[in-house]
Amino acid sequence: MKNKKVLVTGGLGFIGSHTVVALQQQGVEVVIIDNLSNSSIDVLGGITEITGQTPEFENIDLRDKSAVKIFFEKYPEIDSVIHFAASKAVGESVEKPLLYYENNISSLIYLLQELQKKEHSHFIFSSSCTVYGQADELPITENAPVKKAESPYGNTKQIGEEIIQDTCKVNSNMKAISLRYFNPIGAHASAEIGELPLGTPQNLVPFITQTAIGKREKLSVFGNDYPTEDGTAIRDYIHVVDIAEAHVTALQRLMNGKEKSNYEVFNLGTGKGNSVLEVIQSFEKSTGEKLPYEISPRRHGDVTAAYADTEKANKELGWKASRSLDEALKSAWVWQKVVQKKEREEEQ
Repeated sequence: MKNKKVLVTGGLGFIGSHTVVALQQQGVEVVIIDNLSNSSIDVLGGITEITGQTPEFENIDLRDKSAVKIFFEKYPEIDSVIHFAASKAVGESVEKPLLYYENNISSLIYLLQELQKKEHSHFIFSSSCTVYGQADELPITENAPVKKAESPYGNTKQIGEEIIQDTCKVNSNMKAISLRYFNPIGAHASAEIGELPLGTPQNLVPFITQTAIGKREKLSVFGNDYPTEDGTAIRDYIHVVDIAEAHVTALQRLMNGKEKSNYEVFNLGTGKGNSVLEVIQSFEKSTGEKLPYEISPRRHGDVTAAYADTEKANKELGWKASRSLDEALKSAWVWQKVVQKKEREEEQ
């Protein structure tokens, strides 16, 4: 993969930035497209600090079809894309469905239209375990039925996968992999990059770290009446660096011609579920911080439990999550302290 130029869309976001680092550490040249709608240009500095090289950056809105076309004319050598750029807040998607359909679907279509013009192309899609809904069986395998989506966000992931699959059916020169993530958490060990939610966090771990540092009064645990051991919902929490490395492995699979068909799907998880209360206990243990929390009513659309069967990714992709929950939470806490310090310095 060395000396290969790869496009990473949404490359300044949480998972995107960690993947850019993982690619650059393998000697891959990266071009990032990001419109900074849910990210910060400062992340570019963090990537440079870790890897010693600055990826090329293009501030483009992928909903602009002509801008996408012009990009590929400028970089004709690019035929490999890792596609993260998408809106991803479930609640917001319920309130603004058209925004989500336009942003998440049209951008995907415009990228694929450019790639299908090429002699060969590789496409890695950032999908989600939300496509499974409340699965009938646990752990969840890739063969589990895709359920009717609980939100427009979830629906854009389902539709996105279908669009890629249909495109690959009629384009044998295009090879694609959809990676269905479970719950990415943590930050790079350098604390140069991490999760930077704008406004109130939608995910558990940034809410935990913001509460522990005093930014939030207390953490709300949504529901303690689930049919689980401690009554709280169970999820598969996976370190973001493990997820980033999976993208590199998936791209290598396509470039080396190791794929079994030109469209494949893999789950990315640890294979283990942790309840919300277990996550809180792990955070307190690994950081020494006490966390104030209260039990709140369940949120609409939250499933009881979801964790991955990782056998296919482990055996076929040759990838396995290697970092622990404690390690991920500790890295998220170190990152939160760095963010807080920067915010204080900016205020002064």
